[in-house]
Amino acid sequence: MASQEESVREFVAVTDVDEERARFFLESAGWNLQLALASFFEDGADDDIVTLPQPEGGSSVSRSAGPSSQPRVTSFRDLMHEAEEESDEEEGQRFFAGGSERSGQQIVGPPKKKSSNEVVEDLFKGAREHGAVPLERSGRGPGEPSRARAFVGGGYRLGAAPEEESAYVAGERHGSNSQQDVHVVLKLWKTGFSLDNGELRNYSDPGNANFLEAIRRGEIPLELRQRSRGGQVNLDMEDHRDEDFSKPRMAFKAFGGEGQKLGSATPELVSAPATSQQDQAANEAQATASVNLDPSQPVTNIQIRLADGGRLVQKFNHTHRVSDLRQFVVAARPGMAAREFVLMTTFPNKELSDESQTLQQANLLNAVIVQRLQ
Repeated sequence: MASQEESVREFVAVTDVDEERARFFLESAGWNLQLALASFFEDGADDDIVTLPQPEGGSSVSRSAGPSSQPRVTSFRDLMHEAEEESDEEEGQRFFAGGSERSGQQIVGPPKKKSSNEVVEDLFKGAREHGAVPLERSGRGPGEPSRARAFVGGGYRLGAAPEEESAYVAGERHGSNSQQDVHVVLKLWKTGFSLDNGELRNYSDPGNANFLEAIRRGEIPLELRQRSRGGQVNLDMEDHRDEDFSKPRMAFKAFGGEGQKLGSATPELVSAPATSQQDQAANEAQATASVNLDPSQPVTNIQIRLADGGRLVQKFNHTHRVSDLRQFVVAARPGMAAREFVLMTTFPNKELSDESQTLQQANLLNAVIVQRLQ
């Protein structure tokens, strides 16, 4: 007992604290003076001792008031009791090992594994904190006007008058290395997430940790930035946390390749002619020059809608025959020479089977003719 009092006096002389504080560090270190001094100078702030509130009686109670008085300094047993009552969602369960009721070592278990619902909630919370705006069902943010996506392909410009020829207008083509804007839909499911109509990626997969962490920080993940090649990335997040992953059905896409025509003894290869616009324009000019037009005779305009989507407008005399229309089509589209096709009228649809008739006899003055492949 005398050695303990001596240790208290030495601790007070070195640290200049009161005896109660000295006894606390000495008892925690098993009355080892060196360990007690090391613990004090390492973390000897006022937070190491928890002072309990005074009783409501108003008058302070002396330390020598007897066993019924409340202690001013808590022990490790009190801290253990408080730790059992408090639940920490971020850290795991706390354990204490070794020592007595006044000394010991605290061990913190591994963090609790979050459920998929908590993971999704954290992702949406992080996105909202960094400026994300909830979208309506129509896909627009509140107050944001709808923006139509412009058509960027090519097509034929229709003429205002029957005699005006239709010209093909090519769409703008972007180089493979140019910047492009990317729109991605991130769908958060019960067990994982998917991008657009892609496969399910599990939340617990270590390979997806960097992606989810970037979303939680309100940043665009690296793999999405690489898609845009420096362009803008628009990311939408959809909440499906209560649903199991279901891959959407692929939309129907018409066949756009080539194949063989059925129904003949020797099937022929059916493919679009690979002619350039310059060659096509030259063929149409040559076909126009091949028509023997007599300006002194009555003239009519015939519009021919081709099977490849093109349109031809040509002037003919009333005495020209239906066979002259066929020759004009073949001259304008040399690839049609080896194809079987018929010429038909519109409203009503009628096949021009007698090609020896003149345009006037066939009632084709200022008419529209349609080419149909057989």
